[in-house]
Amino acid sequence: MHQGIGLEAFNAMPMRRAVHAVYECCYSVPLAADLARGRPYADHDALFRHADELLFGLSEESIDSILQAYPDIGRRPGSEKSAAEQCAIWCDEPGVMNQLSRASRRYLEQFGFGFVMFVNGYSVPDVLAAMSDRLLNDVETERKVVRNELGRINRTRLERMLGPEGGYDNW
Repeated sequence: MHQGIGLEAFNAMPMRRAVHAVYECCYSVPLAADLARGRPYADHDALFRHADELLFGLSEESIDSILQAYPDIGRRPGSEKSAAEQCAIWCDEPGVMNQLSRASRRYLEQFGFGFVMFVNGYSVPDVLAAMSDRLLNDVETERKVVRNELGRINRTRLERMLGPEGGYDNW
């Protein structure tokens, strides 16, 4: 994954490379291409706002395609690379992880797409509580919640891609 490239370097990248960098953050070629075409960005916030605008403008089919790229919650427990991602959520109590797995299956059966949540800083019980609450939503409401969660995940990944203002020297 592109990390710490800096906004200036991102703005100057060739189109193909910029699309690739953004795709690693959002799993959507149309969103990545549109975000790359929107360059140059004056600051990080301008890029983040445009990313949100584009995400919320995508069709439901595009969102479904993005959701296919997300592994099930708890699928890669303890993964350092994915520590802030939902696949790495973990609890040492097998019963709790089984509960999470059952809730995830119930969610998929109810909504027809996998559970996605910005989990950075949340524990398994927090995620279970959020999932239980979200299982009370109708499909339309849940699809709105999913877009918000994807937006939070994308922003974190874009922040990681850009790094600090000015980026790092290795780019």
